[in-house]
Amino acid sequence: MGLDPDHEQALGEVGRVGVSIASLEDMEVLMAQIPLADVSVSMTINATATTLLGFLYVAAERQGVDPKLLQGTVQNDILKEYMARGTYIYPPRPSMRLITDLFAWCAADVPKWNTISISGYHVREAGCDAAQELAFTLGDGIAYVEAAIAAGLSVDDFANRLAFFFNGHNNFLEEVAKFRAARRLWARIMRERFGAQRDESCKLRFHTQTGGSTLTAQQPDNNIVRVTLQALAAVLGGTQSLHTNSLDETYALPTADAAKLALRTQQIIADESGVTNVADPLGGSWYIEKLTDEIEAEAAAIIQKIDDIGGIVRAIEVGYPQREIAESAFRFQQRVESGERKIVGVNSAVEERGAPIPLLHIDAQVEAAQIARCQAVKANRDQALAQGALAGVRAACQSDANLVEAILAAVKVEVTLGEICDVFRDEFGVYRDPAFL
Repeated sequence: MGLDPDHEQALGEVGRVGVSIASLEDMEVLMAQIPLADVSVSMTINATATTLLGFLYVAAERQGVDPKLLQGTVQNDILKEYMARGTYIYPPRPSMRLITDLFAWCAADVPKWNTISISGYHVREAGCDAAQELAFTLGDGIAYVEAAIAAGLSVDDFANRLAFFFNGHNNFLEEVAKFRAARRLWARIMRERFGAQRDESCKLRFHTQTGGSTLTAQQPDNNIVRVTLQALAAVLGGTQSLHTNSLDETYALPTADAAKLALRTQQIIADESGVTNVADPLGGSWYIEKLTDEIEAEAAAIIQKIDDIGGIVRAIEVGYPQREIAESAFRFQQRVESGERKIVGVNSAVEERGAPIPLLHIDAQVEAAQIARCQAVKANRDQALAQGALAGVRAACQSDANLVEAILAAVKVEVTLGEICDVFRDEFGVYRDPAFL
């Protein structure tokens, strides 16, 4: 990518680079110098997660890597897309089939792969509060576990491959309590609702990203302090993985210097603060325990309401979480505009805008080059094999077959991501949120 070594390290541990992966060739180019047997690959992808993992799987095979050694995660959490983020394609129920087919296939063929990262980050970014973030995230988790069990999987065979992804927000002590409550609540759900027997099945393994929506364009250096406090709260709450946002992300993708500073923030917390020397360092504090109990109880009550509606898929179809998130965001904005909720640089300690900060600029020619590369892939492949593989994907959609095998067959003969999506669009339809019709 032409990055300096420090920026490459920062991107590996802090930043994310968006790259267009339209074909197997793209994935092979991206991974050409990466030893896939020795690294863990994370792909923040949802509606097309199964196909992207198919690209990686075949790229690894062509590197001579045993796919059973592949490690990593696909986000693959489609339910939060309907609630908050909007990058869905198909309706909820066929999308759930794609997810559970991937669960089953990975359990047999890629056993070290984390098949889903159940994400509360995006619902929090959309405006919900801490208890709602837990309830909607764990509600999604319940739906995925139920779907996997309905597909014939044993809970103790796949539960230890589930991962979660939470937001690190500004209320420091509330955030510590939120993470502690999430861990307790999920363990109880797995044991009492699903009868999990193994301790590993009951662990809440989670990643935290500091809150992008909390960053301000005004006085961007203040974002360094916000990110530090959010990251520290996540560590005190027990996170196993952390992403620290850069100070300039309200303007653009981070510059090399901003990404490096975000990385150094993590390293100082890890290596200098001493907070990683003990598990649950704030456990026993009367206030933390009280907050933990309150958030857990509030989240459990929302989960019960979701159950009463008929589960999170049905709740999404009738718009329940969407309305709750929108109303929470509206209440927050009212508090900001009234001055009740202080945001330094926005409605408190306001200053004239300072000198512009350095920004990263992306050359527009990147898009044209990628389109040309994709067109070349389609022009140079064996067209009969490609069309036959697409027919196989369509036939799998119309049967009870696991869709992953048909996707892999298509990937191997250079069928593109868009072409596979088009078959799914034809067979499953395109979802339109009733709230916006």
